[in-house]
Amino acid sequence: MKAPLSQSPAPSAVATESPLLEQMQRGQLLAAACPSREVLKHMTSRWGVLVLLVLETRMHRFSELRRTIDGVSERMLAQTLQWLESDGLVDRIAYDIVPPHVEYRLTPLGQEAAEKVRGLADWIETSLPRILQAQDERRKEAAGRTSEGKRDASAHLLAAGGNERRAARSPNAESNWPT
Repeated sequence: MKAPLSQSPAPSAVATESPLLEQMQRGQLLAAACPSREVLKHMTSRWGVLVLLVLETRMHRFSELRRTIDGVSERMLAQTLQWLESDGLVDRIAYDIVPPHVEYRLTPLGQEAAEKVRGLADWIETSLPRILQAQDERRKEAAGRTSEGKRDASAHLLAAGGNERRAARSPNAESNWPT
């Protein structure tokens, strides 16, 4: 009698609903050499997210982007735009006029990406009070552990130091000091 062939388990409902989860289960996104990691890095970098969000509304010139995204340096903005352009998410439109005039807009693929990033950004904004509360609680817990550890270490050193000093003063204690 032949042994029955083992069948792989049916995919879970979650795995079939989420291409990212399915991809992660296959291990490609988690593999160091996976090309999607670079795109993920470009899109989810601090400036990548903000550029996608700003360009989601309309086309912008470089200087407008720089003014709108507070804190971004000219160099980082230029690099981020180049990354997103190379990934096919942003179009760079250069007009042949003097002075040069360049505008940036999202491609249809960039619009899709911006929608996904917008969901994450919206969740962060609406969850910010809870996130800040959790951060504060973790800081307080860490500070408590640190101060307890310092007190324990100090007490241990004092106790050890006190014993050593008493032993050194004892007339029967042997000394390593030259006499």
